[in-house]
This record gives sequence, structure tokens and C-alpha cells, in this order.
Amino acid sequence: MTRFSLAHLTALSLPPPALIRAAADAGYASVGLRLIQVARDTPWYPLMSDKPMLRETRAAMADTGVTVNDIEFIRIAPGIDILALEPFFAVGAELGAGWAVAAPYDPDPARLADRFGALCDLAARYRQGVVLEFFPWTGIDSVAAANAVVQAAGRANSGILVDTLHFDRCGNVPADLDTIPPARMPFVHVCDAPAARPATLEGQLHHARAERLPPGEGGIEIRAVLARMPAGIPVALEVPMTSLSRSEGPGAAIRRAIDAARRLLDAPPPV
Repeated sequence: MTRFSLAHLTALSLPPPALIRAAADAGYASVGLRLIQVARDTPWYPLMSDKPMLRETRAAMADTGVTVNDIEFIRIAPGIDILALEPFFAVGAELGAGWAVAAPYDPDPARLADRFGALCDLAARYRQGVVLEFFPWTGIDSVAAANAVVQAAGRANSGILVDTLHFDRCGNVPADLDTIPPARMPFVHVCDAPAARPATLEGQLHHARAERLPPGEGGIEIRAVLARMPAGIPVALEVPMTSLSRSEGPGAAIRRAIDAARRLLDAPPPV
């Protein structure tokens, strides 16, 4: 059976303790937690400074058995202060997270690889790794480009985060994964979307941050992508459905995502 993780973006209105309990109720094994803000109008939960919420988060983990797979979200920009992120990694270690998620917002490839490597070195002090996620709106806009950065950095605790939405919107095809060393793909973000790709950046961001589709309800080749991933890695469902969450609550989005994923991924392949 697939090991499902719940990416925080699916129910970003829920603080970590509530997210963990909702994940347990729906049958997820782990969660990802957003500890650093991504956009101005979206929430985040800085457990690095919010010690009461950190205690509540650990209590929720102990009560439910749900673990923390990853923490996010580091923007690697030209002026990034690597050492300032030490509390972020320290909290990740306290929660037992294995990975931190980083994004490539530095247009200089050599500097990006250098800063990514420095992040990996800091993460290693806390027994964590760093995965580089790629997007159609950044300079690193393909799995091959992300792999080149990781390879240039040359750190053993580095990897690539493939998100099925961004993978598709970047114009990748499943065969592009055949050249990526399996060890560089420690987990994957999964969702679906309409087959037609948005023509504008605004449309891309809306799909990515607000309205994705549960696996199997759109036009992305999810099973073909996962067939090229290492067996048994966590499948993190990142399926924000803002309209559904507003009308029925975030728990409805959490359950719909995993129910659809089970139908698609745990069903036998078509004959």
C-alpha cells in the first residue's frame, strides 16, 4: 500500500497540531509543515519561535503516530542568509523531519548550486537533507535543470522534489525521469490538474496555490510518473482546493485527496 503524506498546502489554514490530527483521521502516515511564509497572503507557522505551538505539535504527533516528513519553504534568492535558517533546521530535527524543501530563485546557476550546497551542509548538521523543487516560473524549470543544480552541488543529502503539477506544466514527460538517479527522489508531491496548461503566470499560480485536482481527476500522467520513482517512497498529496475548503472545511479537502489517490494508486493497473 502507498504511504501517503499530507502536504500543508492542501489545508494551509490548519495549524500543525490540527493538521496532524486531521491527517491521522483520514489515514495519512505523515505530514509536511510550512514553517516559512511563501506568499504575502498565505499563512505559515513559525514553530522556531512559537514554542507553545511546537509543544502542541509534538503532542499531536505522540497521540496519533503521524510523523513529519518534511518542512518548508526556503527561497534560494541571491541574498539568502544561510546561517539564519539554523533555527528552522533545528526545529525540523526536533520534529524528526527528514527533508527540507527549497526553491530556486537565484538566476545565477553557479551561485544557486553553491548556496544549495551550503543549505545541505547546514541540514546535515541536523541529520536532514534538502530537496530542490522546480517551477515553470523560475529559471530552473525542468527536472533536468534541477538535477544539474543538485549534481553541481555534489552533496549526498540532496535531492529533487518532483511535483506532478509543476512537472507537467514545465513540459516534462515521464521518460525525463529515467536519467535521474533514484536516490535523488526521496519523496514526491502528487496532484492532478486539467490537461490544458494555463497561458499566463496568473493562471499558473492560481492552479498551483489555490485550485488543484485530486489524483485521477485531471489530465496529468500520474501513474506513469510514479512508475519511474523509487518504490515505497512517501507520496505527499499537495492538493489545495480552496473552494471546497471554504464550503465544507479543510477536512473535506484532506479526505477527498486521499480517497482519490487510493482509487488511482492502490487499484490494480488496467488490463
